[in-house]
Amino acid sequence: MSNTKGSNGGAAVRALAPGFMRGTSSTSAGSIALEPSPPDHATRQAELAEIVRRQLELLGEDPDRDGLLKTPERVAKALAWLTRGYDTDVRDVIGDAVFEETHESMVMVRDIELYSMCEHHLLPFFGKVHIAYIPDGRIVGLSKLPRIVEVFARRLQVQERLTEQVAQAIEEVLRPRGVGVVVEAVHLCMMMRGVEKQNSKTITSALRGQFRDCPMTRDEFLRLAHRGA
Repeated sequence: MSNTKGSNGGAAVRALAPGFMRGTSSTSAGSIALEPSPPDHATRQAELAEIVRRQLELLGEDPDRDGLLKTPERVAKALAWLTRGYDTDVRDVIGDAVFEETHESMVMVRDIELYSMCEHHLLPFFGKVHIAYIPDGRIVGLSKLPRIVEVFARRLQVQERLTEQVAQAIEEVLRPRGVGVVVEAVHLCMMMRGVEKQNSKTITSALRGQFRDCPMTRDEFLRLAHRGA
């Protein structure tokens, strides 16, 4: 097998995984100027820790008591880890692991562990992702599919958008004959607050190409995805 490093794949995913990027803006004189650079990591962490400290105070806690002395810094570090997908690009995680291959049958990786943060309440949701695609002359290293999930899961998310982003990234990188993505997750915002339903599960899907247009392909994928569920 030979590596395929065409520029099309990289260009196609450029818009899918922005980190903290500098843009351009027009001044009143019509010239183009760089926008201010975002604060560096250490500055952001320090500011976030101060916000967490203030949150503790607003909750009625004493941030200076022994158990909470280092909580602001711990929370800041944890949030940076949980949202590290903002600083990750799909191009980087895939690298040169796209190969020319004549395989034309379904390729599936199921039960990919998922951990993300709901953007509505900043509470976790977690579960599994099932991904399949039908190659059209190109395949990707199997370990790259979970890594693509991580790029989008490690951001503030809603499950519906996450599902579509994973499918779109695979479609644009490989240009396959079809892509199918199913996400099954439980949301702590439903379990710990609000309706407090402990046994509910949210299932979302994104079907492209043959997975959307061919009933037999769609049924095979969904049957495999939900086997043992």
